[in-house]
Amino acid sequence: MFLNPWAYAGKVLEVKAGKRLSLQYHERKTETLYLLSGRVKLTYRPLLAGETHATAPVTAEHEIIWTPGLAVHIPVRTIHRFEALEDSVLLEVSTPDLTDVVRLQDDYARPARD
Repeated sequence: MFLNPWAYAGKVLEVKAGKRLSLQYHERKTETLYLLSGRVKLTYRPLLAGETHATAPVTAEHEIIWTPGLAVHIPVRTIHRFEALEDSVLLEVSTPDLTDVVRLQDDYARPARD
């Protein structure tokens, strides 16, 4: 992870095949991710005006298969999750709001908010 004076943070995320990160969104944090290697099922659903996570169902139509060399931008209030179909490496660059996480589902029993 790195932080710099231009208000960006960076992470390298390694996700093993069959594992997934939280289904989550951010109130302030914006992030852009680039898939370096592997294959990932990306769940991606913006919350529209007036919606809450409770009224915004996430379905298969909100999923895509992400392949190396592609990037995705995740604005604030966008529900998202990464599930590795193969061992995968992602590069994340974001605003430095590292504790701005609202978890809707988590396989590791982490708290709903950091």
